[in-house]
Amino acid sequence: MSQQPENSEDKPQRSRDSVANTIIVAVGVSLVCSILVSTAAITLRPAQEANESRFRQTIVLQVAGIYDPGTPISEQFGAIEARVVDLATGRFVDDIDAASFDPLAASNDPAMSTALPASSDIASLGRRENYAPVYFVNDEGGELSQVILPVRGKGLWSTLYGFLSIEPDGNTVRGIKFYEHAETPGLGDGIDRPSWQALWTGKELTNAEGEPQIEVVRGQAPAGSTYQVDGLSGATLTGRGVQNLVRFWTGPDGFGPFLEQLETRQVAMTNNNEESL
Repeated sequence: MSQQPENSEDKPQRSRDSVANTIIVAVGVSLVCSILVSTAAITLRPAQEANESRFRQTIVLQVAGIYDPGTPISEQFGAIEARVVDLATGRFVDDIDAASFDPLAASNDPAMSTALPASSDIASLGRRENYAPVYFVNDEGGELSQVILPVRGKGLWSTLYGFLSIEPDGNTVRGIKFYEHAETPGLGDGIDRPSWQALWTGKELTNAEGEPQIEVVRGQAPAGSTYQVDGLSGATLTGRGVQNLVRFWTGPDGFGPFLEQLETRQVAMTNNNEESL
């Protein structure tokens, strides 16, 4: 029986459907997609960074108690003076721009950060940046009314990121607010409740000897307590995390050296009036 001649029209089809061609097409599509995604990421990065900056500025304004949703953020934040501080000495660092400085990136750079021994790392940071921004808010008369510090530390499930407002005496809490965390909904996320945040107002960080006293207790704090804040029901570890991060960042390994000088040196806003620095 004679063999039927192979249909020449089938050859190109089989060639196109070969494993090699399939791999080539898949790699090509992946490469094109990767280029498109990378290009989009690079193109959108400035907008993303600008949005993140505005978000953090909004939180600073809120913890300062001066946020106005009807006024542009840039206009409101223009009234706040941002400076970078050397955490070891408490002195200003004038050759670092506070607007562009990224303390989190610095904390991951061995050249810009310090490894914390376990005995003092109560906020469970691992490393701490050597420099950090601080934000100064003046009253209508031009006098310093509060200083706002960026703070962070471990809660139960996540790292808590927020801002702490301190009175010019360097020891009295004016406000606290968190802008990022992943604590348990309905329990640990109680740190976002304005009613709980309001409990911090007027509390003192240390006693007359400079020893840390601020504490988030289990249950309700005694009436009139100078140092204690009500605990969060069912979220003891989250509350303890907030206590520890506040103690760390206002202590000797955080902004402590800066806060110790805050009242006596009459913090200057310009280089022309920093004789005490």
